Order: sequence, then C-alpha cells, then structure tokens
Amino acid sequence: MFKNLVTGAAFALALIPAVSFAAGGEGHVEDFAFSFEGPFGTYDQNQLQRGLQIFTEVCSACHGLKQVPLRTLSDEGGPGLPEDQVRAYAADNFEVFDAALDDFRPATPVDHFPENNGVGAPDLSLMAKSRAGFHGPYGLGLNQLFKGMGGAEYIASLLSGYTGETKEEAGTTFYGNTAFPGGWISMAPPLADEQVEFIDGHANDLHHLSEDVSAFLMWTAEPKMMARKQAGFVGVLFLAVLSVLLYLTNKRIWAPHKGKKTA
Repeated sequence: MFKNLVTGAAFALALIPAVSFAAGGEGHVEDFAFSFEGPFGTYDQNQLQRGLQIFTEVCSACHGLKQVPLRTLSDEGGPGLPEDQVRAYAADNFEVFDAALDDFRPATPVDHFPENNGVGAPDLSLMAKSRAGFHGPYGLGLNQLFKGMGGAEYIASLLSGYTGETKEEAGTTFYGNTAFPGGWISMAPPLADEQVEFIDGHANDLHHLSEDVSAFLMWTAEPKMMARKQAGFVGVLFLAVLSVLLYLTNKRIWAPHKGKKTA
C-alpha cells in the first residue's frame, strides 16, 4: 500500500512540470554557469563591473534599482569600485530630489539608485530574488537545489531568448521569447550583439551581455550572499565539531555503566 502511494506521488510530481509547460506556464530556462553558484561560490568582481556598465548604458533607461545604495558599489563583495569612482559615477549618471533644496541635485554615494517609473517598467532591485522560484513543481525550486539554477538564469535566459517573432494584440506589440511564461512578452529586446563595449575587450555578444548583467542583478538582490555562505559554513563546521565532542563525552561518561544491571 505504502509503495503504491509513493509511486503514485512521484508520478504525479513528474507530470506537473510537463503539464505546466504544455499550458504555457513555464518557459525554457538555460543553465548558465555563474561563479557564485554552490556553497563556496563567489561573485566575479570584473563581471559585476561589466554588468553595472550594461545596466547604466541600457537598462537604466527604463528600470530603477531603488533598494540599492550607491555606496555599496565599493563593497569588497560587490563591484569593488574605488570610493572616488563611486562618487563620480553617482554624480555623472543620476539626479535625486532633495527635499531640503526643493530641487534635484547630483546623486552622491549616500543616495540609492533612483526609481524609474517612466514607462511602468518594474524595478530590478529584487528581480533575481523574486524569480528564483520559477522552476520545480509549485515553485519548490528543485532546479536551484540540484542544479544551482536560480533567478539569474531566468533573467539571462529571458534577455537572450527572443525569437525575432512579433504579434500585435489590443494595440500592444508582443515579442516572442522562449523563456517568458506563455512565450510572448511586451518588452522589446533590450540587448544585442556588440551593443556595449568593454575597456578590457571582454566578449560582448548577446549571450555574454545577458550573463554579465544578470550576475549584477543577482548581486543587487543578494549583496551579502558570500558573507552568508561563509557564516553558514562556519556554523556547519561548529555544529560538526560540537557533535563529535558530545559523542565522545557521552561515551566517556556512560560507557562504563552500559550493560550493568541495577540491583
């Protein structure tokens, strides 16, 4: 009886993703090899800097990062820009409204990336985190658990998944996309080959551009990921040592008394 129940449950779970995909609920998400995957993965500082450049030159025209302080661009676990470069970047690229001045002024490192709601585009601060559960039956995140696939893979697949097909419905143009649920998205393709030039000469085809900006957006959503992994590793190591000590203590205290019968 129990064996039949287990077999039936496993079969039902196996059917769920297939049914969801057939109904247009799930798109195809490619498994990118990001450096921050796994229990010991870390952010690639150069990749984060390239992603910041892509966001600034392309994505910031429609999207904001209102949850991200500009000062964190100099964090060691992030893009790691020198403080003078962060000040120059903030002042040259963004303006914020100052209530004390009742006017706009150049942004400083103490400010956040400004909002950008001009075209109704979503803020990207937590996009990678919110999209981390796109997979697995009922959003259990099985691919993230077993394959390291998360929100960054979804974003990269979305940016590189345009098919070139278009259709118009109710006066709105939709673009074919293999990663977006349902296969059609109202956002036009934002990236193209060689759209951004890097000083270090790094590859700038669509695949690499999508990967770099997705890694940056993962950092904006999880800026303390590496610190959290380190704390988790230390915690697991401490618990392992404590378990061994407790086992040895138990043997030392109770081993002489085991097997003895009380009068």
